[in-house]
Amino acid sequence: MTETPVRADLWFDPICPWAWQTSRWLLEAAEVREIDLRFHLMSLAVLNEGHQLPEKHEVMMREGWYLSRVIAAAARDHGEKTVEPLYTEMGLRIHPGGNEDYRQVTGQALEAAGLPSELAGAGTDTTLDETIRASHDEAMTAIGPDLGTPVVRIDGSACFGPVLARVPRGEAAGRIFDGVRALTGFEYFFELKRTRTAEPVFG
Repeated sequence: MTETPVRADLWFDPICPWAWQTSRWLLEAAEVREIDLRFHLMSLAVLNEGHQLPEKHEVMMREGWYLSRVIAAAARDHGEKTVEPLYTEMGLRIHPGGNEDYRQVTGQALEAAGLPSELAGAGTDTTLDETIRASHDEAMTAIGPDLGTPVVRIDGSACFGPVLARVPRGEAAGRIFDGVRALTGFEYFFELKRTRTAEPVFG
């Protein structure tokens, strides 16, 4: 009998390197576990509204709206199945690639994902912000206030993280998935944390 896939959802902001690492882990885990993996937008800009941030972060978050709107438009026009491949193509250029020109990134990512170049115009379409905020709010409802990206929900139980500096591969990714699933599935589990001593290592 074929095992029923475990439903797993990831909420990400395309500009967040930690969400990128978590997304790569989940894709690795899906290679060794039966997982119905789905990707959703959240927004660091929305999360930090009303907070004083360094100018560099303010600029990054304002620019991040551009990427998220394009992903939201792709999902609207071409289906939710486009979210992961478009995010992957964007993320490869932003995170391992180090490209901070998000408009250039978007054009290249759309082409690589086989999506119409016209979708780049959605980057300035503020009417899409309501859709992004609604997705963001779903993530915050799942985990509670004052937490951030990434958000992972497995079997209907959500948590912030896991935060991973390196992406586990193969069976190691599967074992970590099993552990996260077990912890989030226990209704009285709330927090497991230690001091972060490394930045994301891509690749």
